[in-house]
Amino acid sequence: MYLEELELRNFRNYQTVAVKFSPQINVLIGKNAQGKTNLLEAIYVLAMARSHRTNNERELISFKQKEAYLSGRVMRKLGSLPLEISLSRKGKKAKVNHLEQARLSQYIGNLNVILFAPEDLSLVKGSPAIRRRFIDMEFGQIDPRYLYNLTRYRTILKQRNNYLKQLQQKKATDTLYLEVLSEQLAQFAGAIIVKRLEFLAELERYAKEIHGQITQDKEQLAFSYESSLKEPSQATENEITKALKKGFANLQQKEIFQGTTLLGPHRDDVVFKINGQNVQIYGSQGQQRTTALSVKLAEIELMKNKTGEYPILLLDDVLSELDGNRQTHLLKTIQGRVQTFLTTPGLNDITQQLIKEPKIFHIDDGQISENSELAENHIDWVSEDENKVVTFYPKNEKSKKGQST
Repeated sequence: MYLEELELRNFRNYQTVAVKFSPQINVLIGKNAQGKTNLLEAIYVLAMARSHRTNNERELISFKQKEAYLSGRVMRKLGSLPLEISLSRKGKKAKVNHLEQARLSQYIGNLNVILFAPEDLSLVKGSPAIRRRFIDMEFGQIDPRYLYNLTRYRTILKQRNNYLKQLQQKKATDTLYLEVLSEQLAQFAGAIIVKRLEFLAELERYAKEIHGQITQDKEQLAFSYESSLKEPSQATENEITKALKKGFANLQQKEIFQGTTLLGPHRDDVVFKINGQNVQIYGSQGQQRTTALSVKLAEIELMKNKTGEYPILLLDDVLSELDGNRQTHLLKTIQGRVQTFLTTPGLNDITQQLIKEPKIFHIDDGQISENSELAENHIDWVSEDENKVVTFYPKNEKSKKGQST
């Protein structure tokens, strides 16, 4: 699949924009704070009906405007598919093929995206909440049932935590309602954990192979699902559900005392290991970056395997965080296979050698222009001075280093 065109109205610093993209590599060049990341965010919102940068959707609407509108045309194996998202103070509307969707779970999955940004390095070294969010967002695109179970789980979890606080504060005394909520929560939790284990096993298989290629088989990558239950990987969904029910019963007084749910997938984690050692604790920065890159590239293959189509890849200034070897592996993997949107202040020697026939856009203060001259010259190389001022050197002009073009 690929995103053929995108239209924005009153989204962030874009007032009115309509742009057509290449099904291959799209390079977004511009200075900082001009709208490069906002454009990637718009594509992400069109795909996921939510932002990866903020939970406050009012921030997505341009200053002094009442609503924002995003639309795009996705080309899939079965043909063209229009998608629309409308944001206002009253809420959010999502349309597929001009038909409003009753639930967002019905909308998500029509345009699959994978985002890789510098902050994604925290996937390895950050908190468990970051890794849980990664699992839920990526797997939710592949499996609508997983997304539905997750939505129901979060709703019941919120109700249960609210009631636990009432019991804690003596505003309620009847534990029968708590037991009903525990029963419901355990059912959805069991389904979520089983799916997570299934998806992670498949993701690990792809990531191991990719990681071995990057490290020339000098390191062995492995995943470990750390659950509040003992050995969930050896249990069936029914066994996990029963164990959760028993756990809720045993922890009831402790949960009332603390006013929160202490058991369930909302407290679980994924540990990445290299040669048996936790990368978060013992891995070097290079190993952490290689792990994050391997996981992201594995996502591409997993989505292709599950959906039959490659997702769209959003690279938000991530090349600057990778050394030459990792840049090379990333760009060789996606070239000719995955529609990619790449933001950067400029392209270096490595990327120019590897990116074939990119469509280059210049972004300046919310305005997008296709830079055909830059594309034709193909920016042979780029230098960056100590003040981070980027200079572009067209082909055969390396001798002009130090001069502006």
